[in-house]
Amino acid sequence: MKTELVTRLKREATKILAELHSSKEPVLITEHGVPSAYLVDVDDYELMVGRMKVLEGIAKGERAILEGRTFSQAQAKEKLKKWLK
Repeated sequence: MKTELVTRLKREATKILAELHSSKEPVLITEHGVPSAYLVDVDDYELMVGRMKVLEGIAKGERAILEGRTFSQAQAKEKLKKWLK
């Protein structure tokens, strides 16, 4: 992963963005030597957000199973009837 100072980002944003788009490699932006933000390509960011939504759904389902909040197939079909019309 590439690291850049925030001052360089301010001076050379267009160049840094062009490098980001061509390499697809995230850029860590630092301020006074401390990590401050990540700069990522839009397509990569949207892909990560989509993956996080899927993972959150899986985690929610796992919690429901552990808490006993499940339905039989017949119960699920009955509950889904109103959505599938």
